[in-house]
Amino acid sequence: MAKQNRYIGDTACGVLPLIKDSGMTSHDAVFAVRRLYSTARVGHTGTLDPMASGVLIILVGRSAKAAEYILHDRKRYIATLRLGIETDTEDICGSVTAQHDIPSEPDIPDIIRHFTGEQKQIPPMYSAIKVGGQKLLDLARQGITVEREPRDITVFSLDISRTGRPDELLLDVSCSGGTYIRTLCADIGSYLGCGGCMASLRRVENSGFSEKDCVTLTQLESMTEEERLSLLRPTESLFADLPALTPNEFYARLLRSGCTVLTKKLEADISLSDTVGARLRLCDERGFFSLGEIVQTDDGTAVKPIKKFRLD
Repeated sequence: MAKQNRYIGDTACGVLPLIKDSGMTSHDAVFAVRRLYSTARVGHTGTLDPMASGVLIILVGRSAKAAEYILHDRKRYIATLRLGIETDTEDICGSVTAQHDIPSEPDIPDIIRHFTGEQKQIPPMYSAIKVGGQKLLDLARQGITVEREPRDITVFSLDISRTGRPDELLLDVSCSGGTYIRTLCADIGSYLGCGGCMASLRRVENSGFSEKDCVTLTQLESMTEEERLSLLRPTESLFADLPALTPNEFYARLLRSGCTVLTKKLEADISLSDTVGARLRLCDERGFFSLGEIVQTDDGTAVKPIKKFRLD
């Protein structure tokens, strides 16, 4: 007898800003939300390492389809940098590979100038990035080190202060998605000539949400099903920084059907960008229904629905 899928018919859908505790994986958090909301369709907008805590944006139901389209590429972290120690994982959980004397007074303004802005970063071996079809993490556990291509990242802002310990610095980092904070810590330690590793990490902002917007798993466990459902925010909240296009019903129907519509035919209250690739929220009298994108056609620029989030 075939096993019945207990998730068939689930209706939960929305965005759940969650606080992940240190010691649990992002997958642990996803599994817990699946159980609490009785749906298998759960994802998130960016992994947090087990030792890290803070904001983890969970996507429930049809909202899970939004993960690849998230434009809030900016995240903010509070991290502790331990100077004088190098580890194989670039954080305090790894095996120590080298120890050095630390400078008595690191030039903090110089560090900030050097590590702020657009830059290249070599991802760590202990990461989920794949090279030749294999995760770097799996290779690292076998004692294998391979060459990694530097990746473009941006540190939008960096504030550094002392913690009271002579071997520690407290970092407040606002950066682009794909930035490894433990690698940033290791790179700062290398720049200072004493080595360094990440001793703690907390994500305080992610995908437009901060800690004050979040709920904990403990709080979710104590709620009724109705209370948990009330916490789910609309999928549209992930795209709040995009302009909204609400065409007349004729063109709205075409867009809901997946048709591409020339921008010159749309009477819009917003100025449609002629920049190919620009994205916008597509709405009708019932609200948000799809993410759209400006594309180039033989007849000019047009609006193309790229991901529908509403079941009509």
